[in-house]
Amino acid sequence: MIQLNDIIVKFGDFEALHNINVHVKEGEFFTFLGPSGCGKTTTLRTITGFIEPVSGSVFMKGKDITHVSIEKRNVGIVFQSYALFPTMTVYDNIAFGLKIKKLPKADIDGKVRTIARKVDLSDEQLEKAVSQLSGGQQQRVAIARALVTEPAIICMDEPLSNLDAKLRVQLRNELKKMQREFGITTIYVTHDQEEALTLSDCIAVFNKGYIEQIGTPNEIYNHSKTEFVANFIGDINRLEGEIVNGLHLDPGQNHFIRLERIRVSRGQSPLPSEGEASSGGSALEDPATRRERLDLEGRIESQEYYGLYIKYYIQVGGQTLKVIEKNDGINIYEPGETVRVTVNPADVMSYPRSGLPSAPRSEA
Repeated sequence: MIQLNDIIVKFGDFEALHNINVHVKEGEFFTFLGPSGCGKTTTLRTITGFIEPVSGSVFMKGKDITHVSIEKRNVGIVFQSYALFPTMTVYDNIAFGLKIKKLPKADIDGKVRTIARKVDLSDEQLEKAVSQLSGGQQQRVAIARALVTEPAIICMDEPLSNLDAKLRVQLRNELKKMQREFGITTIYVTHDQEEALTLSDCIAVFNKGYIEQIGTPNEIYNHSKTEFVANFIGDINRLEGEIVNGLHLDPGQNHFIRLERIRVSRGQSPLPSEGEASSGGSALEDPATRRERLDLEGRIESQEYYGLYIKYYIQVGGQTLKVIEKNDGINIYEPGETVRVTVNPADVMSYPRSGLPSAPRSEA
């Protein structure tokens, strides 16, 4: 559907994008994720035509559109600020693109009212000025305006960033529902990891003008290809000293583990049963390498109560580990309590300790 081949973008002497390669499939919700200044919005603007690369090509449905003007690309755009006309009615905002195309008045009216119903905007709201609407309603107007012209793809640049946290979650769910209903190819830009993991079919993680990894949310989160991705996507622990030694991990690498992968329990380490390690610990995870789960004694330093889960800070093996446990209302550990902490080497992600940036990956 959308293919970026070896895209390089420069602003003066500064190279903002370095050989970007992306393939977005038809009907896919594809997210560009990364911190501020990483190149994700620049890539989006290259697709929409606001920026022309110094080299490389942009293809849509097999056609080279690298030098095609913005209005001829058939791309719907939802900007971070929505870019609505505040003094115009909701109806006129949605109809704007159709009027530019000089469609008959009856056709415009039919299309506007149809798309308004699909994004849950009432006939009464259509007659209001945009400035009279809430942030969530304005976001729906921006999406309706982008979709009403029936674009081949829709590009969204941080469309939820101006909303409060509760409304962001609500509209995030609605956004994914709408995308599935319309079946339209969507390219979405965000710096919010949770937003990307929740919405996306596929994610490209950007860093300093490179793409570090492209993959499904599961691949990005559980099988991070680089240390940057591992640290950027969600919370994580870096393992050190006694834990690294106890797991027999390579001391020449940096080792990380997700918070929910660590197990916490009360009581002493169980005695090994048949088929388990002969010198303490629990069952062998990988008979080929004889690497065992590691059980260590820990002490609860503090806790953060989130309702559905509890985050614990546990002093163990000479360092403080962050651990997330499901809140069952029964097994709640208090500060100062001694617990058993279990780490499985299969859950550890390891990366070279070279002192150099992790090798970027810019192909799907």
